[in-house]
Amino acid sequence: MRIAVIASFTYSLTNFRLQLLREMVKAGHEVIAFAPDPDPVVAKALEDENIRFVQIPMARTGLNPLQDLHTLVTLWRQFRQLKPDIVLPYTMKPVIYACLAARAAGVSRRFALITGLGQVFATENPKGRQAVLQRLSVALYRVALRGVDRVFVYNDADDRDIRKHKLIDNYSLISLIPGSGVDLSHYTMTTPPTSPPVFLLIARLLREKGICEFVEAVRHLRQRFPDIRAQLLGPFEPNAAGISQADIDKWTAEGLVEYLGETRDVRPYFANCSVFVLPSYYREGIPRSILEAMASGRAIVTTDLPGCRDTVVEGQNGYLVPPRDPLALAKAMESFIATPSATIEMGRRSNQIARERFNVHAVNRLLLTQMGLS
Repeated sequence: MRIAVIASFTYSLTNFRLQLLREMVKAGHEVIAFAPDPDPVVAKALEDENIRFVQIPMARTGLNPLQDLHTLVTLWRQFRQLKPDIVLPYTMKPVIYACLAARAAGVSRRFALITGLGQVFATENPKGRQAVLQRLSVALYRVALRGVDRVFVYNDADDRDIRKHKLIDNYSLISLIPGSGVDLSHYTMTTPPTSPPVFLLIARLLREKGICEFVEAVRHLRQRFPDIRAQLLGPFEPNAAGISQADIDKWTAEGLVEYLGETRDVRPYFANCSVFVLPSYYREGIPRSILEAMASGRAIVTTDLPGCRDTVVEGQNGYLVPPRDPLALAKAMESFIATPSATIEMGRRSNQIARERFNVHAVNRLLLTQMGLS
């Protein structure tokens, strides 16, 4: 079969989906990967796996009708020309526009991988602009998901919202899968340092990722524990919700955080940290950064929100805290300062949970089986 996989971020094809694409090729299928940004490293990695890469126009964020129409028409033309047997888009824009284009192009088998419904669904009763965006998103999802073979979701909250907003007619088509999975041979367990404790946050530099709360928690802890270290790793995001360079400069000048820039290999940073912290109130699927930290043997502090909470067994491999609450976050972080042995014990439990629930090969088998490709 010829399978089209559509992404909104080219690097995600190798960072999140390479094992899945490999399994498809290994099973004898032809795989074509679509994504917007030019990335020669990713294109070469895909070529080495006998996967064709096609660049498409797509704005990963924002609502520009002309740009989105261009994306839709381009995908329709590509599908008409290449005639895939199956399309599998993931993340919001690819799901909406690839499913629409595939149906218009006559692609009979269409699957949607909802890695998170999107930030517009983060608020229970949105108002103003947020309410308008949510209504628009609901309308687009309903049209796009009409006639799909299956909808994959990462967490119960997305399952509930699909039902609540009636995004599909047949709820039996919803399948819950445990995130993207993590490659346990790539992310291996190491012993965390405990003196001084090093708290690491890896994320795109968006305020909704809880970065400001992390900084404020560190500020609170530094008053009594001046030796602790706090590190921030991730790329800047060019939108209004992004953390600015001025923010980073201010925090580093105050000695609150060490900004580590961005990287395509996070493993050395996990090896050098004690505890992984993600106080996100973004509408997550299941954060891949947490899964990587768990596989690396790190205790987790994250928010008691959809997706994030799915990774933590409270008190066993970490702690859940309320969103937007720096003091609660500081209290959870302080527990590892007060009891350094918990850093190691909970890190071991994280690795065990990653092996039991989030092994990428088990996740991919589940996906391929439900798509009839195993």
